[in-house]
Amino acid sequence: MKIALSGISLKERVKNFIDSFGWPRLIIAGFLLLLFLVAPLGGISILTSISDVLMRFGMNSIMVLAMVPMIHSGCGLNFGLPLGIIAGLLGGTLSMQFGFTGALSFFVAIIITIFFGTIFGWAYGTLLNKVKGGEMMIATYVGYAAVSFMCIMWLLLPYTNPQMVWGYKGTGLRTTISTEGYYLHVLSDFLKIKMGNLEIPTGSLIFFALFAFLMWAFLHTKTGTAMTAVGSNPTFARASGINVDRTRTLSVIMSTVLGGIGILTYQQAFGFIQLYMGPFYMALPAVSAILIGGASVNKASIPNVIIGTLLFQGIVTMTPSVMNSLIHTDMSEVIRIIASNGMILYALTRKSEVK
Repeated sequence: MKIALSGISLKERVKNFIDSFGWPRLIIAGFLLLLFLVAPLGGISILTSISDVLMRFGMNSIMVLAMVPMIHSGCGLNFGLPLGIIAGLLGGTLSMQFGFTGALSFFVAIIITIFFGTIFGWAYGTLLNKVKGGEMMIATYVGYAAVSFMCIMWLLLPYTNPQMVWGYKGTGLRTTISTEGYYLHVLSDFLKIKMGNLEIPTGSLIFFALFAFLMWAFLHTKTGTAMTAVGSNPTFARASGINVDRTRTLSVIMSTVLGGIGILTYQQAFGFIQLYMGPFYMALPAVSAILIGGASVNKASIPNVIIGTLLFQGIVTMTPSVMNSLIHTDMSEVIRIIASNGMILYALTRKSEVK
């Protein structure tokens, strides 16, 4: 075996790496590298660009991680992520309504999010168990319905915090609510490393690493192995004594709760809570990121989450700033929309499998 391995030529090793990593991801990574190389020509600091990419990675990574449990259980891509995001929005707004501030506000928001996420996830999982084979389509409708329903409820729920409700009437939540004075940058500024133009949001990265480790550890437990078995071969899993429906429901609950915690992580870095139609726009980028990272509709891993989030957020962050600096025209939002939608379109039409 050792002789055989030592006999592999450099060309064969490169070919094996390309086959393993995939041409599409290599092309995207190459394009991202090119953007970093071209950035100084437009007067853009590479260190500042790296800081922006790391910040966006910390903001979005947990929402991408939320895709993993449902993929492992065979429920497919979680297009119903807005349901978990709504749980997070309820956690964040109720924490502010109760008057908690600082790190305690963020902690209370997580606790409330877990409570609502568990309830929503159980109901969502029960529904998906009734429509096996059509989960992703039903999940999309669940996301639509939940966002539409909450557009009404945000106006009717009895919030009274003057920083959150509409000023002219005193009822109904505003479209955008600032987290300043509550849990703004509670993770981003924790153990933050700053060296010149380079800023590393250590707290956000540690927070993601914690959940990524917990997810990895869970998938290696008896229950996690059973979840993977259900996703791979539900008939065999059922014959082995595994409760398929209960396992699938657990995966949906985990995904929903992680989606809620993910949006809290996003809010503390972004500085605002976006209600009403806000959750509707968060699912596709998360789905696209994990697919770009190399996952498929029935298999995903932590490296898929990390690679996909870095590539997706890197392209979305770098493309507008580099293009603006080169053409000397402020078209950042137009370019950002084109880049993000292009990545989403590619991700949803690719057919590659995880190796």
